[in-house]
Amino acid sequence: MAEALYRKYRPGGFDEVIGQEHIVQTLKNAIVHDRVGHAYLFVGPRGTGKTSVARILAKALDTSETDLYEIDAASNRGIDDIRLLREGVAAVPFESARKVYIIDEVHMLTKEAFNALLKTLEEPPQHAVFILATTELEKVPETVVSRCQVFGFKQPSQGILKEVAERISKKEGFTIEPPAAELVALLADGSYRDAQGILQKAMGLSADMKITLSEVERITGSPKGALVNSFIEALLQRDAAAGLLALQKAVLQNIDMKIFAKLLLAKLRFIILLRNAPALVSAIKEEVSGEDFSFLKGLAASKEARINSALLLEFLDAFNLIGYAALPHLPLELSVIKLCGMEK
Repeated sequence: MAEALYRKYRPGGFDEVIGQEHIVQTLKNAIVHDRVGHAYLFVGPRGTGKTSVARILAKALDTSETDLYEIDAASNRGIDDIRLLREGVAAVPFESARKVYIIDEVHMLTKEAFNALLKTLEEPPQHAVFILATTELEKVPETVVSRCQVFGFKQPSQGILKEVAERISKKEGFTIEPPAAELVALLADGSYRDAQGILQKAMGLSADMKITLSEVERITGSPKGALVNSFIEALLQRDAAAGLLALQKAVLQNIDMKIFAKLLLAKLRFIILLRNAPALVSAIKEEVSGEDFSFLKGLAASKEARINSALLLEFLDAFNLIGYAALPHLPLELSVIKLCGMEK
């Protein structure tokens, strides 16, 4: 069985970490000047490299596998689990100068477990380093947060994720069409791990070592760009029938409505930005295909285009309702009827 791409291309050193330079430089300086803290809290969205950087930090501290402990708080969240950890912390390391404890999803700990952990963080042994990681900072008690050095992990931009998709494809012996890499980046939703997961599925589908846009669309349940564009044009012309027909085509093609809405929102946002923020033109041009950029730029320049913040908010609300609707396409259909002024 082929190794998962997210494991294969997990950064092995600080120099391989992408997009978190502010964190990497601070940690490297702390090591060089022997100012390593006893407790760190890594905060950020999933798939942004928190546990990878935690392992790299442990490695940089010359901590052996024997003295490295990784705990998933989602499944080891009780006070008994933390009591066992506290007992182990007191013991000296087996082979290294420091013992490193990585606690992932730390926000999942129970109140009692947090209280027990707090006692250890207040008076840690000299040889212990704790690295806590969470996607939900608001669920971590302030008493715990205040005893840690907090580092916020940023989501990678679509441009960075596109480069990652292209670089990994090349290393794996594949070529990937630019629009295909762009779609991988968009659907990854700011997660390196999700981008690599989508890419792996596309590689499994490809029979000729060439990853095409249609292949990425197929494995992710994405609509063809032309279908989303026809939907937008229907909105501009206040043609409810054409808009509803575009949605019906998406339903018949088994398109994931969440993804359809996400692509729609991305394009509507780009149109508004192109119209109101000329300084962002170059950045947007890098994130979409040449064909899409021409389409979006034309609508942004049109005085008759009815793309505005109210329309964007309407579809943002529809996007949030899709997961709750008995028919996933119903919120989008209702928005079309409302915006086209066809409600009777």
